[in-house]
Amino acid sequence: MAKEFSRTSRIGEVIMRELAQMIQQEVSDPRVGMVTVSHVDVTSDLRYAKVYITRLNETESEEDVKECIAGLTNAAGFLKRGIAKRVEIRTVPELKFYYDKSLEHGFHMDELIAKANKDITGS
Repeated sequence: MAKEFSRTSRIGEVIMRELAQMIQQEVSDPRVGMVTVSHVDVTSDLRYAKVYITRLNETESEEDVKECIAGLTNAAGFLKRGIAKRVEIRTVPELKFYYDKSLEHGFHMDELIAKANKDITGS
């Protein structure tokens, strides 16, 4: 059974913190824009890391998201080298970027709840 704070989750948190800072300050690709790293899942062998990102733009098309992921994938080698310099681990995982839709889902649920409350109160 896994421990509450396993090594992979600790490494994932460190990578998440470093990636967020590097993307904000060092990635100059205009396709990336305002990106936040919401979560990083590292495999148990530390070879791969799934990096889940969200963008701060409210109005986004599927094409904008694909362009952002393409920009981050293009910068993956640069980001991996930056992590290797900042974090003392033997092997730095390959970075795979995915768009995290949980923020959009949360906004949608808030809208539905607000609409239901409005219908109940009759306002």
